[in-house]
Amino acid sequence: MENNDMASSFTFGSFMLRWLFAFVLVFATYNPSGYSYISWALSSETPFGPIVAIVGVVLLIAWVVYLRATFMALDWLGVILGVALCGCIVWLLIDWGWLSMESRDALEYVVLIILSFILAVGMSWSHIRRRLSGQIDVDDVED
Repeated sequence: MENNDMASSFTFGSFMLRWLFAFVLVFATYNPSGYSYISWALSSETPFGPIVAIVGVVLLIAWVVYLRATFMALDWLGVILGVALCGCIVWLLIDWGWLSMESRDALEYVVLIILSFILAVGMSWSHIRRRLSGQIDVDDVED
């Protein structure tokens, strides 16, 4: 597949699929509802065993893949700017009264959604930048 074909194959749906996987990863790991890996693994009713370990390792692998791709694509500056932009949007929602500082669960959900969005942008950034600028990223060149 040529580079132009790869660039044109990235669509809004491609981004949404990456975001959906990031959303599932984030919310499967932790969420305030109590239905997450952390809630399950730390429950006094859950004995530590191979199933808990396997699920934990699978989640850890997924986190490593997403975080590595995000930091490789955006670098620290991009991640910090993304968090700053999302933080300002949350501030705006609080300022408009659409979100309350008193609702801890609502704030946690918003932060988790923002985290999943930043991970999805990181997974998609090379495609987005290629579409916007025509530049191709090369991380590793083999001899």
